[in-house]
Parts: sequence; C-alpha cells; structure tokens
Amino acid sequence: MTVIPEGYKSELNLYDTQRAIGRINHTFQGKLCEALHLVRVTAPLVVDPKTGMNDNLNGVERPVGFDVPAVNDNAEVVQSLAKWKRYALKRYDFKVGKGIVCDMNAIRRDEELDNLHSIYVDQWDWEKVIEKEDRTDEYLEATVRRIVTAICGTLDETKWYYPQLSCELERSIAFITAQELEDLYPTLSPKERENAFLKENKTTFIKGIGGALKSGKPHDGRSPDYDDWSLNGDLLFWNEVLGCAFEISSMGIRVSPESLDKQLTIAGCDDRRALPFHKSLLAGELPYTIGGGIGQSRLCMLFLGKAHVGEVQASVWDEETVATCKAAHVHLL
Repeated sequence: MTVIPEGYKSELNLYDTQRAIGRINHTFQGKLCEALHLVRVTAPLVVDPKTGMNDNLNGVERPVGFDVPAVNDNAEVVQSLAKWKRYALKRYDFKVGKGIVCDMNAIRRDEELDNLHSIYVDQWDWEKVIEKEDRTDEYLEATVRRIVTAICGTLDETKWYYPQLSCELERSIAFITAQELEDLYPTLSPKERENAFLKENKTTFIKGIGGALKSGKPHDGRSPDYDDWSLNGDLLFWNEVLGCAFEISSMGIRVSPESLDKQLTIAGCDDRRALPFHKSLLAGELPYTIGGGIGQSRLCMLFLGKAHVGEVQASVWDEETVATCKAAHVHLL
C-alpha cells in the first residue's frame, strides 16, 4: 500500500531528478570499486533454471520463465545474481582480495507494491574472493564500514551539485544481531523492531538473517544457499521522509561447504544438492567469498528525498498507487 506523507514535495524537478540519478549511479559505483577492490563485469539477465544459478529468495517467489525455441529449452529472468557471481569469480580466475560488481536488473513478479517495493529490481551486485580465515564477524563489519563510507562520500558529492537536497546520513554504524533486536523488542514484529531501533541508531547493520530466533521465526527470510546465516546481515538507514527504517543492502559472507550442507537441511531444500551449482559448492570447488546487493533505486530514493520508488525508476503500478501518487502530485517515471 502506498502512503505519501502529508505535505511532501520533491526537492528536485523531473529533469534534475534524472540527471541526479545518473550522477549517483556513476559516482557510487566508482567509490564502491575503490573501497572493495572490484572490477565491473557484464552480468546475465536470464539463466538456465537447471543450473541452480537463480536466486530462490524466500523459496516462494516465482521466477519469470519463458521458452527459447532457438535452444529448445527454457530460461528464467534472474531474481538476483547471488550464486552466479561466485561461479563467475572462479571462471574469471579472480584472486583473494579482488572481486566483481555488475548492474543487476531483475524481475520479481510476486513482490507486493508499496512506497519501497516494485516488481523491477536494480542493484549493484558485488562479490569478492576471501580467504577461509576471513570468514569472521570482524571481516564482515570492516566491509560494512567501507560500504557506508562509499555511500556517505557519494551523498557528499551529490549534495555539492544539488545543495537543495536535505538528506543527512549518520556515518557511525550500530551493529546488532537479529536475536539482540528480538530480545530488545519481544512484542514487536521484525519491521517494527527495525523502526524502533533505527529511530535512535540512524545507521544500523542487523546481523544473523535467515536462521530461526528464540521465537522460532527468522528476522527475515534468506535463501539457504548463498549467505551463511551466522555471518550476514542487512544495512539500513533512517529515512526522514518516510519516517521508517530503510534497507539499502543485503549482504554477507557466503556459505562454506559445511554451512551450505547444514542450511539446506534446515530449510528442507535437500533436493538442491543435485543441481550443478550446489554440487560444485559442496565439493569445495568454488572460492570463499563475501558479497551482496546494494539497491540503485533505493540509494537514489534516499539521497534525493523521494517518497516513492517510482519517482526514481520506471515500472508498472496498480491503479490505487497511480491514483494516490497523482493526488499527492508525485510524478511516477
């Protein structure tokens, strides 16, 4: 459901919004590559479903599939590149400390539409080779700090060109586990916990997403075959325009053969063991990595003080969303 805050008015007109989106995308990708030692590579829009490369997300979302007569087979539009990137690092022979980033464009047709969500997903999907010894909480937090520095640096440059922008970001990061968050707010839902904590801690990284908490439920769903649930998390900023916690990135140290084996069983996904990607990972044939996705439209929305993601990306919307935005003089692209 779309709700436009009372009195909301965009700080940039349509022309400047489009120019600013281009500047943000160009600037941040450069800063991210410098911060994490990444190289931009070309990424697929479609994958072969038989390889196990597509992201299963929470396991209930239906990928968009279609037949390809030229190859006498089917293909799927990616939901993310979480698995493909790890395979690519091996194929391209990347060494420890180096990684890749790509413009990921995906379709998630089962996404519920609101101010933050669209069926069209665009993000910087990145992945980096690490040592087995780097699979630690300390390495994860150090990487998060580098990403936040790149984000804040990009905001500084954007505001130099557009001084009318009012977005301010907290550079210091509060790290908290999903279990600690549940312990703090046991009667609240996961999203309510995020809002309560982010209201006081404007930049937060919530660790440990995917596994069941003491309540018996996970903080949020996470596919069992890319992130290690004990070494991952979500990066959130406080969004002043919408008055809520605002997720920018989902990321983490990726599963080892041992943690993949464990998580597949917990998630009831043992059938995936027969897929080429999973067989290769379980056999220890893929490098140890860390990676994630950083929302392009989300970052632009935050920097430019937009109330709806449709102000920074072109997608399709239901009639109620279109009518709500029109009544509030919100221009959907």
